[in-house]
Amino acid sequence: MNGSREGHPKRGKRGRSDMSFDDAYRDFLQRYPSYRQTESLDALRATEYRRLDDEGHVYLDYTGGSLYGVSQIERHKELLDSGVFGNPHSASPASSAMTEHVERARWHVLDFFHADPSEYVAIFTANATGALKLVGESYPFAPGGRFLLAFDNHNSVNGIREFAKAKGAEVDYAPLGTPELRLDRKRLDTLLAEADPAQANLFAYPAQSNFSGVKHPLELVKQAKARGWDVLLDAAAFVPTSRLDLGAVQPDFVTVSFYKMFGYPTGVGALLARRTALGKLRRPWFAGGTVNFVSVQGQAHVLSSSEAGFEDGTLNYLAIPAVEIGLLHLEAIGIETIGERVRCLSAWTIEQLLALRHGNGRAMVRIYGPIATECRGGTVTLNVYDPEGRLLDWRKIEELAKEQRISFRTGCFCNPGAGEMAEGLSEDDMRAAAREGERMNQGNFLGLLRTRGHKSAGSVRISFGLASNFSDARRLVEFVASFRDQSQLAVGEFTFDVDDCRMTRDGT
Repeated sequence: MNGSREGHPKRGKRGRSDMSFDDAYRDFLQRYPSYRQTESLDALRATEYRRLDDEGHVYLDYTGGSLYGVSQIERHKELLDSGVFGNPHSASPASSAMTEHVERARWHVLDFFHADPSEYVAIFTANATGALKLVGESYPFAPGGRFLLAFDNHNSVNGIREFAKAKGAEVDYAPLGTPELRLDRKRLDTLLAEADPAQANLFAYPAQSNFSGVKHPLELVKQAKARGWDVLLDAAAFVPTSRLDLGAVQPDFVTVSFYKMFGYPTGVGALLARRTALGKLRRPWFAGGTVNFVSVQGQAHVLSSSEAGFEDGTLNYLAIPAVEIGLLHLEAIGIETIGERVRCLSAWTIEQLLALRHGNGRAMVRIYGPIATECRGGTVTLNVYDPEGRLLDWRKIEELAKEQRISFRTGCFCNPGAGEMAEGLSEDDMRAAAREGERMNQGNFLGLLRTRGHKSAGSVRISFGLASNFSDARRLVEFVASFRDQSQLAVGEFTFDVDDCRMTRDGT
């Protein structure tokens, strides 16, 4: 299978799923002794996240969104109960009280990422997508300038290419190598060298892939800037389990969503921008809260300076104080502690999955991306196959997992470039789909691929985070092992379909 990482033919102790839990856990600790250094997270699991075990729920979708701790909600409620808070765009007592909390949260965001306030500003947005759109619509793309993206980007980054094209800039993609799905550094170097430093050039890439878990080198920031590029770093999948130090790594723009870091609040993200880079942006419009002066008769306006000129309308001001609470929660736990636990669990899970074999010796699982933990995060994307090597539909896998209260994500994860590379889909495949126009949706796309060699365009994504433990990993492996020697026909077909990457309450 092109781009795959399959298991080894022989199953040894590491591939056994018939051990008792205690024996399996002892074996795990023997091979991953550093996991003991993260035992403080077990106490948190029993208090802050006890609902997981109370409900028998295995949550493995931390790349989609983290879980909140009970104390976060309690502290936020206490704060809201303690005062009268109004819209911060005023000098009234209620507004001033809220302004103080918003600015405290802003300062704490900068401090958490070690961003010098004299060099960086923190702009609150609805999410990472909102932060990316701010950059895309305001960046001074022009003929002669370039926009370079990694193949491995979320669609909210891919969408910026439409702003670049509309303004006449050249758009290029830096490809990935298979099977590890890491950036092709030689080709990337060539593309970076093509920039004219006298023009506006923007390079965008993720610090960590939301598809494969690959951690792309942060050193690329300095390399690109030395060649005349501004750098946009999508850090949404990276910062929940890894330290981002903007004193050491200094991209021009960084985007994050706080719910991916600590679960609550949703509806708040941030754009961290270097002040020098922010000065290059030219907003295509203005809104309430972003102007120092505006006239109807004169049809003129003066945009506010710094972050105020980019925070459109009224901020989600009652939720923003919960950002400070969440960051304090993470600081108390320790990002390094979370990262080490995630590393141990993902390494063990990959080993176990690759060791699973059908009775005829065929591998049960195909993993996309690296199978070692070096320079990768806790996201593991895979597909499951029957004894004849036929794909078990990932939508059916999700249906069956739901019955066992196991939550993970399936599909393409809004990252088409990484998915196309992983599955070996060709440009011709993509153009055939595009020719279908408005008729093309996810279901029709999968049908089209079946006529073009039975290729897949989706997979199962599991991801570990701050409340994950060994039991979660083992239950996932046992669930996948339950498909041993089951044919595609025996497993059956899915009973729902998804046309537009959204699901309604009834599953249609």
